[in-house]
Amino acid sequence: MIRVLDLHRHFGGFSAVDGASLEIAKASITGLVGPNGAGKTTLFNVIAGVLPPTSGQILMDGKDITGLPPHVLFHRGLLRTFQIAHEFSSMSCRENLMMVPGGQSGETLWNAWFGRGRIAEEEAALLKRADEVLDFLTISHLKDEKAGNLSGGQKKLLELGRTMMVDAKIVFLDEVGAGVNRTLLNTIGDAIQRLNVERGYTFCMIEHDMDFIGRLCDPVIVMAEGRVLAEGSIAEIKADEAVIEAYLGTGLKNREPVV
Repeated sequence: MIRVLDLHRHFGGFSAVDGASLEIAKASITGLVGPNGAGKTTLFNVIAGVLPPTSGQILMDGKDITGLPPHVLFHRGLLRTFQIAHEFSSMSCRENLMMVPGGQSGETLWNAWFGRGRIAEEEAALLKRADEVLDFLTISHLKDEKAGNLSGGQKKLLELGRTMMVDAKIVFLDEVGAGVNRTLLNTIGDAIQRLNVERGYTFCMIEHDMDFIGRLCDPVIVMAEGRVLAEGSIAEIKADEAVIEAYLGTGLKNREPVV
Protein backbone atom coordinates (compact mmCIF):
# COMPACT_ATOMS: atom_id res chain seq x y z
CA MET A 1 0.00 0.00 0.00
CA ILE A 2 2.84 2.41 0.88
CA ARG A 3 6.26 2.57 -0.76
CA VAL A 4 8.91 4.98 0.53
CA LEU A 5 11.81 5.46 -1.85
CA ASP A 6 15.13 7.01 -0.76
CA LEU A 7 13.42 9.54 1.50
CA HIS A 8 15.38 12.40 3.04
CA ARG A 9 14.35 15.10 5.48
CA HIS A 10 16.97 17.60 6.57
CA PHE A 11 16.81 20.25 9.29
CA GLY A 12 19.66 22.57 8.42
CA GLY A 13 22.73 20.36 8.44
CA PHE A 14 21.02 17.52 10.35
CA SER A 15 19.52 14.59 8.45
CA ALA A 16 16.59 13.27 10.52
CA VAL A 17 15.62 10.90 7.71
CA ASP A 18 18.60 9.95 5.60
CA GLY A 19 17.72 7.79 2.60
CA ALA A 20 15.01 5.61 4.15
CA SER A 21 13.27 3.11 1.87
CA LEU A 22 10.53 0.74 3.01
CA GLU A 23 7.23 -0.86 2.07
CA ILE A 24 4.02 -1.32 4.06
CA ALA A 25 1.90 -4.17 2.74
CA LYS A 26 -1.86 -3.85 2.43
CA ALA A 27 -3.81 -5.32 5.39
CA SER A 28 -0.63 -5.66 7.48
CA ILE A 29 0.23 -4.37 10.92
CA THR A 30 3.80 -3.15 10.50
CA GLY A 31 5.92 -2.17 13.49
CA LEU A 32 8.49 0.63 13.33
CA VAL A 33 11.06 0.58 16.12
CA GLY A 34 14.46 2.05 16.82
CA PRO A 35 16.46 4.04 19.37
CA ASN A 36 15.37 7.54 20.32
CA GLY A 37 16.41 9.95 17.58
CA ALA A 38 16.30 7.28 14.87
CA GLY A 39 13.94 9.38 12.72
CA LYS A 40 10.76 7.39 13.21
CA THR A 41 8.36 10.25 14.02
CA THR A 42 9.93 12.49 11.37
CA LEU A 43 9.35 9.70 8.84
CA PHE A 44 5.69 9.52 9.92
CA ASN A 45 5.36 13.31 9.63
CA VAL A 46 6.75 13.31 6.10
CA ILE A 47 4.57 10.42 4.94
CA ALA A 48 1.47 12.03 6.49
CA GLY A 49 2.18 15.41 4.88
CA VAL A 50 2.95 17.27 8.11
CA LEU A 51 6.49 17.94 6.84
CA PRO A 52 7.65 18.15 3.21
CA PRO A 53 10.51 15.83 2.26
CA THR A 54 13.88 17.24 1.27
CA SER A 55 14.00 14.58 -1.45
CA GLY A 56 12.66 11.12 -2.22
CA GLN A 57 9.26 9.72 -3.14
CA ILE A 58 6.21 8.28 -1.40
CA LEU A 59 3.66 6.13 -3.22
CA MET A 60 0.23 5.02 -1.99
CA ASP A 61 -1.46 2.31 -4.02
CA GLY A 62 1.04 3.07 -6.77
CA LYS A 63 0.19 6.80 -6.91
CA ASP A 64 2.65 9.53 -6.01
CA ILE A 65 1.57 11.30 -2.80
CA THR A 66 4.91 12.99 -2.08
CA GLY A 67 4.38 16.33 -0.36
CA LEU A 68 0.58 16.24 -0.38
CA PRO A 69 -0.92 18.09 2.63
CA PRO A 70 -2.63 16.18 5.47
CA HIS A 71 -6.19 17.18 4.50
CA VAL A 72 -5.73 15.75 1.00
CA LEU A 73 -4.23 12.53 2.38
CA PHE A 74 -7.09 12.34 4.90
CA HIS A 75 -9.60 12.16 2.05
CA ARG A 76 -7.49 9.46 0.40
CA GLY A 77 -7.72 7.35 3.55
CA LEU A 78 -4.29 8.01 5.10
CA LEU A 79 -4.58 9.02 8.75
CA ARG A 80 -2.24 9.30 11.70
CA THR A 81 -2.47 9.60 15.46
CA PHE A 82 0.00 11.33 17.75
CA GLN A 83 2.02 10.30 20.79
CA ILE A 84 0.16 12.98 22.76
CA ALA A 85 -3.56 12.72 22.04
CA HIS A 86 -5.14 15.73 20.31
CA GLU A 87 -8.68 15.66 21.62
CA PHE A 88 -11.17 18.54 21.79
CA SER A 89 -11.16 18.63 25.57
CA SER A 90 -14.37 20.62 26.12
CA MET A 91 -16.42 18.39 23.82
CA SER A 92 -17.88 15.01 24.74
CA CYS A 93 -16.40 11.78 23.38
CA ARG A 94 -19.41 11.41 21.10
CA GLU A 95 -19.00 14.97 19.80
CA ASN A 96 -15.28 14.41 19.20
CA LEU A 97 -16.17 11.55 16.88
CA MET A 98 -19.10 13.25 15.15
CA MET A 99 -17.00 16.21 14.00
CA VAL A 100 -14.44 14.04 12.14
CA PRO A 101 -16.07 13.45 8.71
CA GLY A 102 -15.52 16.34 6.32
CA GLY A 103 -17.98 17.98 3.98
CA GLN A 104 -20.87 18.03 6.43
CA SER A 105 -23.86 20.10 5.32
CA GLY A 106 -23.83 22.19 8.48
CA GLU A 107 -20.41 23.60 7.57
CA THR A 108 -21.93 26.03 5.04
CA LEU A 109 -23.92 29.14 5.96
CA TRP A 110 -26.50 28.47 3.23
CA ASN A 111 -27.39 25.04 4.60
CA ALA A 112 -27.42 26.37 8.15
CA TRP A 113 -30.24 28.67 7.04
CA PHE A 114 -32.08 26.62 4.44
CA GLY A 115 -30.94 23.02 4.79
CA ARG A 116 -31.79 22.23 8.39
CA GLY A 117 -33.60 19.04 7.46
CA ARG A 118 -30.56 17.65 5.68
CA ILE A 119 -28.32 18.69 8.59
CA ALA A 120 -30.60 16.89 11.06
CA GLU A 121 -30.48 13.70 8.97
CA GLU A 122 -26.69 13.79 8.73
CA GLU A 123 -26.31 14.42 12.46
CA ALA A 124 -28.60 11.49 13.26
CA ALA A 125 -26.48 9.21 11.06
CA LEU A 126 -23.25 10.52 12.60
CA LEU A 127 -24.65 10.05 16.10
CA LYS A 128 -25.50 6.43 15.31
CA ARG A 129 -22.05 5.81 13.85
CA ALA A 130 -20.29 7.46 16.79
CA ASP A 131 -22.21 5.30 19.25
CA GLU A 132 -21.28 2.18 17.24
CA VAL A 133 -17.61 3.19 17.34
CA LEU A 134 -17.69 3.82 21.09
CA ASP A 135 -19.33 0.45 21.62
CA PHE A 136 -16.70 -1.25 19.42
CA LEU A 137 -13.97 0.32 21.57
CA THR A 138 -15.77 -0.67 24.81
CA ILE A 139 -15.99 2.94 26.02
CA SER A 140 -19.68 3.59 25.32
CA HIS A 141 -20.11 4.42 29.01
CA LEU A 142 -17.98 7.53 28.36
CA LYS A 143 -19.98 8.86 25.40
CA ASP A 144 -21.16 11.98 27.24
CA GLU A 145 -17.94 12.54 29.22
CA LYS A 146 -15.80 15.51 28.23
CA ALA A 147 -12.76 14.22 26.36
CA GLY A 148 -10.46 16.33 28.51
CA ASN A 149 -11.46 14.28 31.55
CA LEU A 150 -10.36 10.94 30.06
CA SER A 151 -7.25 9.05 31.12
CA GLY A 152 -4.31 8.86 28.74
CA GLY A 153 -5.30 5.39 27.56
CA GLN A 154 -8.92 6.36 27.03
CA LYS A 155 -7.78 9.34 24.93
CA LYS A 156 -5.72 6.97 22.78
CA LEU A 157 -8.82 4.82 22.26
CA LEU A 158 -10.79 7.91 21.30
CA GLU A 159 -8.11 8.85 18.76
CA LEU A 160 -8.35 5.37 17.29
CA GLY A 161 -12.12 5.83 17.16
CA ARG A 162 -11.70 8.94 15.03
CA THR A 163 -10.12 6.83 12.30
CA MET A 164 -13.26 4.67 12.32
CA MET A 165 -15.52 7.61 11.51
CA VAL A 166 -14.14 7.81 7.96
CA ASP A 167 -13.08 5.22 5.40
CA ALA A 168 -9.49 4.84 6.56
CA LYS A 169 -7.18 2.71 4.44
CA ILE A 170 -3.98 3.07 6.43
CA VAL A 171 -3.42 4.47 9.91
CA PHE A 172 -0.05 5.53 11.31
CA LEU A 173 0.02 5.15 15.09
CA ASP A 174 2.72 7.08 16.95
CA GLU A 175 3.41 5.39 20.30
CA VAL A 176 -0.16 4.42 20.97
CA GLY A 177 0.99 2.65 24.14
CA ALA A 178 2.92 5.57 25.66
CA GLY A 179 1.74 6.24 29.21
CA VAL A 180 -1.07 3.66 28.97
CA ASN A 181 -1.66 1.09 31.69
CA ARG A 182 -1.48 -2.59 30.74
CA THR A 183 -5.23 -3.22 30.89
CA LEU A 184 -6.08 -0.37 28.53
CA LEU A 185 -3.11 -1.27 26.32
CA ASN A 186 -4.59 -4.74 25.87
CA THR A 187 -7.93 -3.13 24.96
CA ILE A 188 -6.21 -0.92 22.39
CA GLY A 189 -4.37 -3.93 20.99
CA ASP A 190 -7.62 -5.89 20.69
CA ALA A 191 -9.23 -2.98 18.81
CA ILE A 192 -6.29 -2.70 16.39
CA GLN A 193 -6.39 -6.43 15.67
CA ARG A 194 -10.14 -6.39 15.09
CA LEU A 195 -9.92 -3.39 12.77
CA ASN A 196 -7.19 -5.17 10.84
CA VAL A 197 -8.95 -8.53 10.58
CA GLU A 198 -12.61 -7.48 10.38
CA ARG A 199 -12.34 -4.22 8.45
CA GLY A 200 -9.12 -4.62 6.52
CA TYR A 201 -7.32 -1.65 8.09
CA THR A 202 -3.60 -1.37 7.38
CA PHE A 203 -1.53 -0.11 10.30
CA CYS A 204 2.03 1.11 10.78
CA MET A 205 2.94 1.78 14.38
CA ILE A 206 5.86 3.30 16.26
CA GLU A 207 6.19 1.65 19.64
CA HIS A 208 8.83 1.00 22.30
CA ASP A 209 6.92 -1.79 24.09
CA MET A 210 8.32 -4.83 22.32
CA ASP A 211 5.82 -7.22 23.90
CA PHE A 212 3.06 -5.11 22.35
CA ILE A 213 4.91 -4.98 19.01
CA GLY A 214 5.49 -8.74 19.14
CA ARG A 215 1.81 -9.42 19.76
CA LEU A 216 0.55 -7.29 16.88
CA CYS A 217 3.20 -6.67 14.24
CA ASP A 218 4.65 -8.63 11.38
CA PRO A 219 6.90 -7.40 9.90
CA VAL A 220 8.90 -5.17 12.20
CA ILE A 221 11.12 -2.48 10.64
CA VAL A 222 14.07 -1.08 12.59
CA MET A 223 15.38 2.44 11.98
CA ALA A 224 18.66 3.91 13.15
CA GLU A 225 20.25 7.24 12.24
CA GLY A 226 17.50 8.04 9.74
CA ARG A 227 17.86 4.82 7.76
CA VAL A 228 16.20 1.41 7.69
CA LEU A 229 18.54 -0.93 9.52
CA ALA A 230 16.66 -4.24 9.45
CA GLU A 231 13.29 -5.83 8.74
CA GLY A 232 11.75 -9.15 9.73
CA SER A 233 9.70 -10.95 12.34
CA ILE A 234 10.05 -9.93 15.97
CA ALA A 235 12.22 -13.00 16.62
CA GLU A 236 14.51 -12.14 13.71
CA ILE A 237 14.79 -8.54 14.85
CA LYS A 238 15.72 -9.48 18.40
CA ALA A 239 18.46 -11.79 17.09
CA ASP A 240 19.87 -9.33 14.55
CA GLU A 241 23.43 -8.31 15.42
CA ALA A 242 23.09 -4.87 13.82
CA VAL A 243 19.94 -4.19 15.84
CA ILE A 244 21.64 -5.24 19.08
CA GLU A 245 24.52 -2.91 18.33
CA ALA A 246 22.18 0.00 17.49
CA TYR A 247 20.35 -0.34 20.80
CA LEU A 248 23.24 -1.26 23.09
CA GLY A 249 26.28 0.13 21.30
CA THR A 250 27.87 -3.32 21.38
CA GLY A 251 27.99 -6.30 19.08
CA LEU A 252 27.96 -8.99 21.75
CA LYS A 253 25.68 -11.70 20.39
CA ASN A 254 24.96 -13.09 23.82
CA ARG A 255 23.17 -9.91 24.90
CA GLU A 256 19.50 -9.31 24.26
CA PRO A 257 18.57 -5.89 22.82
CA VAL A 258 16.82 -3.72 25.37
CA VAL A 259 13.87 -2.75 23.18
